[in-house]
Amino acid sequence: MESPSCPQCYAQVLGTRFKLLRQADTTQSQKSSRFVTAQSPEFTFACGNLRIARIALDVPVAKLFDYRIPESLHLAAGDCVWVPFGRSARLGIVVGLALRSELPLARLRSVLGPCESVPRLGSDWLGFMSFLAQYYQRPFGQVAAACLPPRLRRAQPLKSGGGESSSPPLSERPRFLAPHPLTEAQRRAVDRIASAFGRFQPFLLHGVTGSGKTEVYLHLISLAIARGCQALLLVPEIGLTPQLEARVRSAFPAARIALLHSGLQARPRSEAWLAAARGEAEIVLGTRLAVLAPMPRLGFIAVDEEHDSSFKQQEGLRYSARDAAVARARAIACPVVLGSATPALETWHNALAGRYERIELPERAAAGARLPEIRTVDLRADPPRAGIAPTAIEAIATRLAAGEQSLVFVNRRGYAPVVCCDACGWAAGCRRCSAHLVLHAPPACLRCHHCGAREAVPRACPVCGNVDLRPAGRGTQRVEEALLRLFPRARVIRFDRDSARRRRHFALTLEAVRRGEGDILVGTQLLAKGHDFPALTLVVVLDADRSLRATDYRAPERLFATLLQVAGRAGRRDQPGLVLVQTRLPGHPLYAALAAHDYAAFAATQLEERRAAGFPPFVHEALLRAEADSLEAALSFLRRAARLVPVPPGVRAYDPVPRLVSRKAGRHRAQLLFQSDSRPRLQRHLAALGEALGDRAPGSVRWHWDVDPIELE
Repeated sequence: MESPSCPQCYAQVLGTRFKLLRQADTTQSQKSSRFVTAQSPEFTFACGNLRIARIALDVPVAKLFDYRIPESLHLAAGDCVWVPFGRSARLGIVVGLALRSELPLARLRSVLGPCESVPRLGSDWLGFMSFLAQYYQRPFGQVAAACLPPRLRRAQPLKSGGGESSSPPLSERPRFLAPHPLTEAQRRAVDRIASAFGRFQPFLLHGVTGSGKTEVYLHLISLAIARGCQALLLVPEIGLTPQLEARVRSAFPAARIALLHSGLQARPRSEAWLAAARGEAEIVLGTRLAVLAPMPRLGFIAVDEEHDSSFKQQEGLRYSARDAAVARARAIACPVVLGSATPALETWHNALAGRYERIELPERAAAGARLPEIRTVDLRADPPRAGIAPTAIEAIATRLAAGEQSLVFVNRRGYAPVVCCDACGWAAGCRRCSAHLVLHAPPACLRCHHCGAREAVPRACPVCGNVDLRPAGRGTQRVEEALLRLFPRARVIRFDRDSARRRRHFALTLEAVRRGEGDILVGTQLLAKGHDFPALTLVVVLDADRSLRATDYRAPERLFATLLQVAGRAGRRDQPGLVLVQTRLPGHPLYAALAAHDYAAFAATQLEERRAAGFPPFVHEALLRAEADSLEAALSFLRRAARLVPVPPGVRAYDPVPRLVSRKAGRHRAQLLFQSDSRPRLQRHLAALGEALGDRAPGSVRWHWDVDPIELE
């Protein structure tokens, strides 16, 4: 069966797999499979001789493991158990029960006992894990067992089993305290999405910045809770969670809210995961990993800023949380809302094709607020001082005099992207990566943003001895320094990954800015989305042209989204907002669409270019990536891999090439690209090639799949 053209809806192809999870199928083949199904818990001991458990473990082996079930122990699919593995005990998940094993019964080791702290994982969650394993070409055990919090996987075996939680009575469900009345457009959106409760329906909530998408989410969450369901709200960045968490808690003061992201300490992360898995948390709020949490009563999913590349995991299971959210909603038959002012082109294409229902929020929600005016500043006619054009300097000074806030946006952290020698052309590079070292100050040092290496700034050029080394380009630290010189009495606050390392400090600083305690903000994309600063009326964008020179075909899409998002921080109340984009290409069509706030026109142009060039969403892609001690070893492995399985008609395989950053942390990296107009055809080839590869990687070579990659570098 051919799949829909959208990657998010590929779960439909695996519909029969989800149905199997609700059937008692004891006649399936006893051969271990990479992609597994589970018997329903109701069938667990219909036959007394089912004494073998099929266990999924977080190990890099594409099979399940058989263990004997002790006479005193009663297990069902979805139970978490401790089993011996090698010389240690591991936590695994019971996927099914078997009549016999390929191994003699005498050689089977026994289950040690249940993990009583973890509730039984439902068949819908096991089916979701099975879909992820098959789609992203990973062993089932490495997908399902790896979703358990690290602290639980490291705990000691417990002696007795735990029970399952039930949903709270209607009288005990938390009340919703609506922060603001809905506009007419918001009300229509809530009513339309609420009408889809109880069935699968994907929505694209396309709202301009400041249109109140969060208010729509909150009202829909309240309706889900009233129905006895759990709600899942995904955000792209950890830095966005404090503000959104505060809004959710103020709207639902009596609700149990589970916060899930990788920045949490082990104990609170495990407690939040268990609250979600037991059904105790009415609301789960988190970044991409939250979509993997078991939620037995899940009835509504929202993905805020769905276009953001942070939703794509780049290690381990390389999944898209946005696509996974749609697949999960399909499996459990609930609505899913993808919200953005600048939707991903794949999402926009799905809406144009009718696969998603598009709902518009065309105006800002706050009374008197309107979209900011966006202008370009031609740097050829208005040469910058310390990177900032005189027109922008004057605009900042005007806001300072009026007691208003300004944001200077530069999407580079550090002091300068590179330190170089004008005499011979030397530039400071990382010894372990094929990348420049970034100058940070104070204190002055060189850092690699790929492997984390640090070096002292050399006193002289190591090639020619020239002592007059200079920083080239500008990062947030250098821009902050320039602004302090230009406006010595202003309160300048910098926001980037370096200043946001301590989550509590970052949240307190954001709150102070919202109270008006800063005059000029300097920041990266951390400030581009999700923040609401009432007094901010001016945004100045530096170095926007850099993305227009990139070779990545996704660069214009990302640039437009970033600029429109950061522009949306200005004028969110009754004061008008102004955005100044510094450029040497003021006539570029992207800037024309940006000035008109016309995402639809920009998207139409980009989709037509991608259709002509044969890029997603009009084709489907996967990368086989390899790394080794030498570049030749990685390329040689990929060349051999390409010949293992004949490439079928309808699938295109390209020559292996080094990645853009071909060496990272001392390892050399290369990749092999596959494309196809048919997603099932591509998936079948990936599965066949993965099975043929097995453990054939020689020596130091390591390989992995990246399905639907967002970076082809």
